[in-house]
Amino acid sequence: MLELPEEPYHALLTHLLPADSEVEEAAFVFAHGAKDEGKTVFRYAESLAITPEGFMHRSEGYLELTDETRARVIKRAHDLGASIAEFHSHPFPGRAAFSLSDRAGLTEFVPHALWRLKGRPYIAVVVAPASFDGLVWMHDAKTPRPLDGIVVGGRVLRPTGLTLRRWRLSDEHRPL
Repeated sequence: MLELPEEPYHALLTHLLPADSEVEEAAFVFAHGAKDEGKTVFRYAESLAITPEGFMHRSEGYLELTDETRARVIKRAHDLGASIAEFHSHPFPGRAAFSLSDRAGLTEFVPHALWRLKGRPYIAVVVAPASFDGLVWMHDAKTPRPLDGIVVGGRVLRPTGLTLRRWRLSDEHRPL
């Protein structure tokens, strides 16, 4: 679970899904993990909204951060002793799920982030106008787990869970 106070959560959604945007947006949440009744709960420390100059490229279906932005995010997490929760938006209708290009980017970046953050977990969340999906890499960069939910003001918001189902299906049908 990822716990966010109401005000930062609403600011995050406002940044990620502005009314007139047709391109993907990104932000990061820095959170501290703690065990709570046998489960890991990530509690909000602070957030960072990515401004247009922080992107190398972005469109309706793709974004790429600059090297400087990625380094700044990792350094801030390191300084806080926190995990990173990456958020990005899919500004089009439909249930939220990570795309194939998202998967490629996560496959490349997550191992680096886990190494740089000395094994602290990495979280990725994709938000669409009416839903979200989330993944967590606890220690193994090759095996994401589903994010159980986002807790906002005591309410538990549940992810679509579509991403892992789709990835498992595509892996099952991949030629050997």
